[in-house]
Amino acid sequence: MKHAEARPYADPEAAARKLVELATSAPPVQDGRIHIEKINAPFLSTFKATGPEFGAGIKYAIEKGWLELHESGTYVRLLAPEGLLAN
Repeated sequence: MKHAEARPYADPEAAARKLVELATSAPPVQDGRIHIEKINAPFLSTFKATGPEFGAGIKYAIEKGWLELHESGTYVRLLAPEGLLAN
């Protein structure tokens, strides 16, 4: 019997924290804007997360006030208070 691997980003909070970490390391282009692909691509390819995990993480980060997603969906702004990632 083959067992499923544990998904580290299945928890929306863990996914949100990783997305905020990625946003923190991405250089903003203008007015604090970070293109969504700067956090989406590494989250999906490097960390092997899934699209639904990305969506849940973004939603959680927005609800917590850590990220702001532009209505077009093309960029985010980091709103996270200092020390968020230390928790």
